Amino acid sequence: MAPVCRLLSQCPEIKSVCCVTGQHRDMLPPVLEQFGIRPKYDLDIMEANQSLTAITTKTLTGLERILREEKPSILLCHGDPSTALAAALAAFYQKIPVGHVEAGLRTYDRYSPYPEEINRTLVSRIAEYHFCPTRQNKANLLAEGVRGGIFVTGNTVIDAINQTVLPGYVFASPMLQRILDGQKATVLVTAHRRENYGGPLENICRALLEITRLYPELQVVWPVHPSPNVRGTVYSLLRDQPRIYLTGPLDVQEMHQLMARCHFVLTDSGGLQEEAPALGKPVLVLRRETERPEALDAGTVLLAGVEQENIVKLARGLMDDPVLYERMVEAANPYGDGRAAERILGYLLWKSGLRAEPPDEFGAARDGGE
Repeated sequence: MAPVCRLLSQCPEIKSVCCVTGQHRDMLPPVLEQFGIRPKYDLDIMEANQSLTAITTKTLTGLERILREEKPSILLCHGDPSTALAAALAAFYQKIPVGHVEAGLRTYDRYSPYPEEINRTLVSRIAEYHFCPTRQNKANLLAEGVRGGIFVTGNTVIDAINQTVLPGYVFASPMLQRILDGQKATVLVTAHRRENYGGPLENICRALLEITRLYPELQVVWPVHPSPNVRGTVYSLLRDQPRIYLTGPLDVQEMHQLMARCHFVLTDSGGLQEEAPALGKPVLVLRRETERPEALDAGTVLLAGVEQENIVKLARGLMDDPVLYERMVEAANPYGDGRAAERILGYLLWKSGLRAEPPDEFGAARDGGE
């Protein structure tokens, strides 16, 4: 959302107000600093081991006062977290139109990803404007009976990468700089999904042990999510293992730079399935399905699942088969051209009567539109 917030703040025709929930307190300040964002409101909902109910209710009640005070013409929320659903619902209760950024992603499995699949589906029923990364996302919404205000923009994560990956970058962490200055190829790993807690996460850890045993020339860097359910499993199985480096969460610039310099990515994240291909990095998706089938069709990602044997098998393919590796590196990323935030702003200005025409949708020039 950062590129959208920054562009809105620079537009003289729009008064924008930024509110953060503070759900991930330690991870938020570097993002705000990197993009020069100064929130007017901070809900400060963070608490240890908070439940989905607590996240949702604190966001809902916290936004009620702010929306009554600000009376915005539109509320923009992003993606699929519980905070997005709560924000959309809070706006609906005040009869404020909602714009959903990163709309239309679906697995059609209500428990995977959990709770994100239901969150984003419910936001689609509330929102009046739907900013879709791809034409497939738009097709998903049309098939569900959503009408009006559906616009294909590309994904804003691609905009963000274009602002954070810099040549000659020096890592703030001396350890990361030393690791990446070495001669070994680096595998970047992230895993944090609730449906992967327990056995699946243990399988992922054991797969990494096997991969590093098979390939002495390989090293793993894993910025471990702060969730106790993740940290407990990961550190119990991988602490002090040779060539497996566990770090705390990285700020957005450090993460993108690490991604740009790695050999390939293993992740259960949604965003990294879009970000890594934009940097020419193959991705093994540590999930049983993905709401980003465009990446599978384009050949930028492979679905590895959460079984140790299959994760190892696909990692070996990327290590042993240069044709497969290069094919994934060279595949076209279907998720944007770095102008998603610009299209969102243009659409909002058009709907407000401040522009005579809407901007072109992402992909319209390439395929002639609809």
